[in-house]
Amino acid sequence: MAERRASSEKATASGQASTGVADVAFPRGFRTKDFTALRAYVQRIAPAIIARTYYDPDEDPHAATPGTMERYLNTMLDTLVQLALAHGSTALAEHLRASIKQHGQPKLTAVTFRMVTEAAQLAAAAPHPDHAIGAWLRPRIARRLKGEGLTTLGELVAFCNRRGPSRWRSIPRIGRGRARAIVSWLRKQQAALQLTVDIDIDSVEKAGVPLVADELVEVVPNFASELGEGSRPGRLTLAPLERLAVPHALSGANAENRSTAFCYIQANHDLDAVRAYLNRFRDQPKTLRAYTKELERFLLWAVVLRGKALSDLRVDDCEAYKDFLKCPDPRFVGERFARHSPRWRPFASSSSATANGKASLSADSQRYAVRALRTAFAWWVDVRYLAGNPWKAVNDPVVVNRANAMKIERALPAELWRKLRDELDARSAEECAMQWRAVRAAILLLGDSGLRREEAAIARCENLRPSSYGTVERPVWELTVVGKGQRGRAVPVSAATLVGLRAHWADRRQVFDAIRREQAPLGPLLAPLIIPWTDASRQRHRRGEGDGALPLAEAGYTADGLNRLIGRMLTKLVETCDSLDLDDRMRIGQANAHAFRHTFATHSVADEVPVDVVQKVLGHASLQTTSIYVQAEKQRVLEEVADYYARLSSR
Repeated sequence: MAERRASSEKATASGQASTGVADVAFPRGFRTKDFTALRAYVQRIAPAIIARTYYDPDEDPHAATPGTMERYLNTMLDTLVQLALAHGSTALAEHLRASIKQHGQPKLTAVTFRMVTEAAQLAAAAPHPDHAIGAWLRPRIARRLKGEGLTTLGELVAFCNRRGPSRWRSIPRIGRGRARAIVSWLRKQQAALQLTVDIDIDSVEKAGVPLVADELVEVVPNFASELGEGSRPGRLTLAPLERLAVPHALSGANAENRSTAFCYIQANHDLDAVRAYLNRFRDQPKTLRAYTKELERFLLWAVVLRGKALSDLRVDDCEAYKDFLKCPDPRFVGERFARHSPRWRPFASSSSATANGKASLSADSQRYAVRALRTAFAWWVDVRYLAGNPWKAVNDPVVVNRANAMKIERALPAELWRKLRDELDARSAEECAMQWRAVRAAILLLGDSGLRREEAAIARCENLRPSSYGTVERPVWELTVVGKGQRGRAVPVSAATLVGLRAHWADRRQVFDAIRREQAPLGPLLAPLIIPWTDASRQRHRRGEGDGALPLAEAGYTADGLNRLIGRMLTKLVETCDSLDLDDRMRIGQANAHAFRHTFATHSVADEVPVDVVQKVLGHASLQTTSIYVQAEKQRVLEEVADYYARLSSR
């Protein structure tokens, strides 16, 4: 697919082109005199004169008669035009097609003949980084790549190396198969391009992980002082905790801060101690992920940039790391990549603020990192792995206390919330609207029950049941969820949400009301109807054992997946809904899954639902947190009345 078409294969030729360019490769074995003869033919010189002027009938059989000469020139012209259509510019291709449509064959001028010749010669040349991708890839593929701002082969190779194995996901209608074919062709042309496609791109995978990620990566110190004057620092060798290996001298096996007393954990070096500490949070995935990030950042900084073992660090080292967090080394910062990718970096540029061209963490993130490290070191002291905790003498970074930490301004106003629900109902009633029905069920579950996105993603059908406090006239359903801090609670579920869930379950070919008869299969309330064709997705949604197991949507959404679904469908709604004004479009465009939790809280407080009731539904540990919504409603009332006063005075 990605390779050049057979008609543009390189053929050996000798001589010099009529354009004066030496060593030009001509397609299909055409020679310099062939191009000169064809130019004369385009200028309406008779075939008999061309045969007499440029050819020897004994050496060139096609010049024996005017008829054979004309057929030869027409064949050559057709070949060059086809190559120009495939490899030339869009303007040239459109001109040639229009000429063929009008005259039955292309009518060329001296200028268009030169353009056709150059395009054909490019088709026979070796690929070069500056060549347009349209000269080497099929037009349909080239158009999609150009839509991402990729115009040359050099830019395409750089894009692959920068984005890694998942690069194709951002390009519409470029799937894994086409991406692999493109990379395969680029690998074959590496010598001609003098560019290298990184080894992990489309490498062989096992259980969703490239085999190039199987081996441990040993990191070594890299001091800026060792660089020569005027030299630029090179790319560091870094790896996440699970693939990390440290030289023995920096492993902490014989470090100064190691405790001499009996150690409560089996840890021979710092990596063992880090893993023992993280093992405490194996049942808390979000906490485990956050602490892993902070500890591996600190460990990599200590070994690579500080040149010390973790258990050799003192207070001045900890102060230096606190300064490092304000502006991390650019070599520690990069785009988000899978942890098994060689492009992975400890700090993600997408989550870092940018000031003066340098990435930096927010003050809150810096304080969180210091406190997480202080807690980890305190535990190592408690289990007698370390003799002391140097972080005890380090102050937290200064943070400005915000009056309102939660972005409750994203809550939708009551009128817009009603418009959104009506629009979702209308779109869900259309044919082939399974995704709309899925997003309606998700948004109603969030907006009518005040769930966090993580809670909605893990909500199970076996935990949803009619409440004993309901009546025939006013039935009440309740859903039991486990929320933040592993605290369980029961939240009410509205009748509108039940309607949305029934429709979503019908799309999944399951009977929602079987729950009441205790006949429903165990499973998530919300589950994807379309599973991405990736190894990770297929492995996550696979049910059963063995290679013949079918991928079924029984695993439910992840919290991030649910957020992406809502964001994608809301964007589509903003682009296609005519009943929304500009302000409504901006509000819906800025909304995410968590905005609907704020919407529930704000509207329930405004409708005089007791604050302690709202607190229990939301799962807030403190009533003070819930009271923020009371203040927000008061502010909204005052702002609306102030606007009314302004309009009244202007009349």
